[in-house]
Amino acid sequence: MFVLTIDQKGSRSSQDRVPELLALLRPLGMELPFERTVGDEAQAVVSSPDAVVDAALLALRQGGWSVGIGVGTVGLPLPRSSREAGGAAFIAARAAVERAKKTGDRPPIAVSAAPDAGPSAAEAAAHAEAVLVLIARLVCGRSEAEWRILEHVDPHKWGAQSAAARMLGVSSQAVSNAVQRAGWQEEWAARPAAAVLLEWADRAAGSPPR
Repeated sequence: MFVLTIDQKGSRSSQDRVPELLALLRPLGMELPFERTVGDEAQAVVSSPDAVVDAALLALRQGGWSVGIGVGTVGLPLPRSSREAGGAAFIAARAAVERAKKTGDRPPIAVSAAPDAGPSAAEAAAHAEAVLVLIARLVCGRSEAEWRILEHVDPHKWGAQSAAARMLGVSSQAVSNAVQRAGWQEEWAARPAAAVLLEWADRAAGSPPR
């Protein structure tokens, strides 16, 4: 399984944004949904690598969050709250978020395999992190004007750009330019690769195939 630990940056000098984050991530499918753990931090337990990618990129898009993804075992049966849960994946998530806080100009996201998961899991986790960082650079580098267009462009639907142009009252060329500048199609083409690498790390760490 995966444990996500997301920590607010600069919380001592800014307002508490954890409730905003919890509301944003609530619709995603989690075994144990995001909840505040300590201070300005939220945590969840997830079995789906796709949901991990979705949650991480949603948080990074908002800005002001460090995202740690831990891969490893979680104690079963799961309790009702992630605060009551335990396992190697929690240790890995703690290591990941602490590392994410120190990435400098790089997007603040890290993936760590549990200490007992073995070298194959650690290698897959490192590859997953590398892909997520590349995707996050696209996500974090977009302007608000680009997002206003991209939010109406379904990356999986033919004709979505024309539909977005009609809805927004702009030219198809304006939508096409925004999609190209923002790397919208590239992001959605790379998301499955990140999920597959997370899946490999999870299996190497001892989780059964899904």
